[in-house]
Amino acid sequence: MSHHDPVTIGLVATSDRASQGIYRDEGIPALEDWLGTALLNPVRFERRLIPDDQATIETTLMELVDQAGCHLVITTGGTGPAARDVTPEATLAVADKELPGFGEQMRRISLEFVPTAILSRQVAVVRGKALILNLPGQPKSIRETLEGARGSDSAVRVPGIFAAVPYCVDLVGGPYLETREEVVKAFRPKSAIRPPKA
Repeated sequence: MSHHDPVTIGLVATSDRASQGIYRDEGIPALEDWLGTALLNPVRFERRLIPDDQATIETTLMELVDQAGCHLVITTGGTGPAARDVTPEATLAVADKELPGFGEQMRRISLEFVPTAILSRQVAVVRGKALILNLPGQPKSIRETLEGARGSDSAVRVPGIFAAVPYCVDLVGGPYLETREEVVKAFRPKSAIRPPKA
């Protein structure tokens, strides 16, 4: 038995073509691989591959939090300026609180790699006791966003967003997430660090 808290994570890919089977979604597998490596907690994944439709995205996010009991929900895709990019609108529509710092940092990380990062409209919100994050759709960008931008010596130059996720989940009433520090070191104030279980 693991001495780490179990966690349920929703993974949502929004894509008209992938949801129709025209091409294979790469966002959900990339997220699942990264989270499986980064987290020490036992994880149950709830996966959803849906079209770029605002009502469908809203319904899916509510179902994952309110019925499936997800503590963290991560979406991929649908955050640009195109007409069918409505993931941020759907995410904000189901939110109790918005957390603008996540979106700001995601764009800062991506700007290390591409100037078009300023076109991204990714947001993060709290619904109930869950954190919902919008991430890009490409596996490389997903990893960079979560881990941060690294220099040629592999040291983190711009911190990734996942370092702040465990403490955020604490604050909204979710399980105590613990990470492998060689992948990403979770940051918590000293007063919020839980002593190891025997």
